[in-house]
Amino acid sequence: MTAIAAEQNHLSPPSHPQRWLILGVICLAQLTVLLDNTVLNVAIPSLTKELNASTADVQWMINAYSLVQSGLLLTAGSSADRYGRKKMLVAGLALFGIGSLVAGLAQSSTQLIAARAGMGIGGALLMTTTLAVVVQIFDDTERVKAIGIWSTVSSLGFAVGPLIGGVMLDHFWWGAIFLINIPVAVIGLAAVVRLVPESKNPSGDRPDLFGALLSTIGMASVVYAIISGPEHGWTSGQVLLTGFTGVAVLAGFVLWELHIPNPMLDMHFFRNQKFVGAVAGAILVAFGMGGSLFLLTQQLQFVLGYGPLEAGLRTAPLALSVVALNLTGLGARLVPKLGTPVTIAAGMSLLAAGLAAIALLGGNGYGGMLLGLVVMGAGIALAMPAMANAIMSAIPPEKAGVGAGVNGTLAEFGNGLGVAVLGAVLNSRFAALVPAAVGAASLPAALASATDAGERVRITDAFASGLETSQLVGSVAVLAGGLLAAVLLRRAERAESARAASAGGEAAA
Repeated sequence: MTAIAAEQNHLSPPSHPQRWLILGVICLAQLTVLLDNTVLNVAIPSLTKELNASTADVQWMINAYSLVQSGLLLTAGSSADRYGRKKMLVAGLALFGIGSLVAGLAQSSTQLIAARAGMGIGGALLMTTTLAVVVQIFDDTERVKAIGIWSTVSSLGFAVGPLIGGVMLDHFWWGAIFLINIPVAVIGLAAVVRLVPESKNPSGDRPDLFGALLSTIGMASVVYAIISGPEHGWTSGQVLLTGFTGVAVLAGFVLWELHIPNPMLDMHFFRNQKFVGAVAGAILVAFGMGGSLFLLTQQLQFVLGYGPLEAGLRTAPLALSVVALNLTGLGARLVPKLGTPVTIAAGMSLLAAGLAAIALLGGNGYGGMLLGLVVMGAGIALAMPAMANAIMSAIPPEKAGVGAGVNGTLAEFGNGLGVAVLGAVLNSRFAALVPAAVGAASLPAALASATDAGERVRITDAFASGLETSQLVGSVAVLAGGLLAAVLLRRAERAESARAASAGGEAAA
């Protein structure tokens, strides 16, 4: 590349005159999409009763959205680059609004699961184009601030879903948590059409549709095996066949990506220890957040006896901690001082400590849970910016769009995996402790089958024990992932320093 070409390559686009208004529209759409990752958690008791949903049904209502979205994120980003980011934003908002309408009016678990999968398609289109538009409309002087606001909204979306869900369920029926998305989608459509400039890269890579299909089927099969394991038995033919199919399809996805000219995910990135370390950390943070919120809402309502709004309000400290620390830029300031590995290790350790505090101290009252939520929020605020920076810096600048897609995919996959794995641990522990005659498909079903007050107390205690075990498993997994990420990142930094020193020595010679 010539000096002139290199200079042109690094010129930033001029700022759009209505950039802050556009950022507000984008953040609203982003918040709505991310809320739907967690807003359903607080409605679990209502869905269990009104739709006669089993625990596995509820997990699929949650995972159908996140798994479809995660499987399509990379392809959606590639399509936006090729066919136009504004077009994909419009299509994403339309699909998300239609899916929300169908979900809000669903009459069965199957209908709701299908609607959530449709919403996941729209969410994938939105998630991959919002950051691209932010980069497009802000110049270098304001881009860091704009992305910081975008990142804060992303963290907020995961954490305040239960609060929004609680407010809606306190005044309306469960379908309202989806119908509230419709006016947001309509406003967003009008604003995007009027304000957002079109941009695309006609020479971009062709969408890898077959790769998206393989990744979606593979992840869905693996998570289905995890969800259905406690119900059918981990050694049953159904669970083993589904799990084997999922692993085989994911292996096929890897082979496909290695042998096509324009892969959805360049597998050679995984040779970079910095990338692998950041990937491990990103999955485990999302794992801890998604799985813990799934368990927390049940603990607050089923064990501690709070209503939906009360339960949502009591998860708010997690959101407030994340937003407060992100807005102060604590994580961003610590990375240069402590280094990325230490910052990530500290954040993941705090997240693990928060989960352990909830498990050990939150069973008898809200005080211990409050401590755990605040500590978890601090850990997330430290770890997330450092890991996003590590992922992006490990990928060549010309693949920045792929990096953003990878980051989003990992978050969605980790969230779905957290719900599946920790939910499976809960189900297994509960089924082991509750007498077979009572039945353990769900806590309400078991309580309804109980013959006396003593049996109901034993069932509730068994459920609480299952929650404690699940949270401790999540804590150990998050801590191990954080330490692994830190070690890999430290090795990668040392290797980079050695290469730089070697190159400097050769240049001097």
